Amino acid sequence: MAGALNPSLLKAILVVMGLGLAAYIVGPPLYWHLVEALGGSSSCPPCSCDCSSQPLLSLPEELSNVSITDCAKRDPEVSEEMDKNFTDLLTEELKLREEEATEAEQRADVTLLEAKKLASQYQKEADKCSSGMDTCEEARERAEATLLEQKKLTALWELRARQKGWKPGNVKSQ
Repeated sequence: MAGALNPSLLKAILVVMGLGLAAYIVGPPLYWHLVEALGGSSSCPPCSCDCSSQPLLSLPEELSNVSITDCAKRDPEVSEEMDKNFTDLLTEELKLREEEATEAEQRADVTLLEAKKLASQYQKEADKCSSGMDTCEEARERAEATLLEQKKLTALWELRARQKGWKPGNVKSQ
């Protein structure tokens, strides 16, 4: 097999690829941590702006890296207005949620009422069924007692007939 790779060469290639992948993933964050630790901070000095004197859309060149929201945060009037708007939005959201909760409660009440009606209807049907079963049981007991009396009476008549000489096979036809 002249074209087969040597196993040790294959292992070496995989190790190099693994180290390269690890360096690719861990390298940049490690670099920035080292730069910060060595004191090489090259961060920009804090920007100062007077938002009240500058229109929001045309920023001077020295403030070109400051966002509009940063100026709005520093302006008390804008900040107060944004707080009012945020409060109004929260109030509206709470009202909507309260309405949804009220509607859900009403739906639950209607469903509960329907369930109570169905339960009452089923209870009435069950009571009818129980009453019918009681009536049937009483009728069965009466029929059983009547049958027992009839059997006793039949046995008595059969005994009298045998005493008078009757035998079970002697049936006279007329």
